[in-house]
Amino acid sequence: MTPLGEKLRHMREERGVTLKQMAEALRVSSAYLSALEHGRRGKPTWMLLQRIVAYFNVIWDEAEELQRLAEISDPKITIDTGGMAPQATELANRLARDIGRLSPEDLEYISSEVTRRIR
Repeated sequence: MTPLGEKLRHMREERGVTLKQMAEALRVSSAYLSALEHGRRGKPTWMLLQRIVAYFNVIWDEAEELQRLAEISDPKITIDTGGMAPQATELANRLARDIGRLSPEDLEYISSEVTRRIR
């Protein structure tokens, strides 16, 4: 599941909306919406994201949060480490190979550490 998928599912369930109802309102298939929620689809188009914002009738802050989540929700990323230190290539390859073996706690720790160091 992606960060956006998790948020969409939470918003949908919080409002008592079925996947089929939401898909019909957004003019997408329920299979596509399910794939978006489960992280089998990348980020939605800008236009679909605007329809989601309108569907849930969210305020600006929450609309910006949905946009931010969409930006970090591509489940199939590519990292180009060309021209970087060898450690960057090693780290990218280790993550690609082993990220599925990390616990949610490990992932949270690594994410917060990376965020802290790049600021």
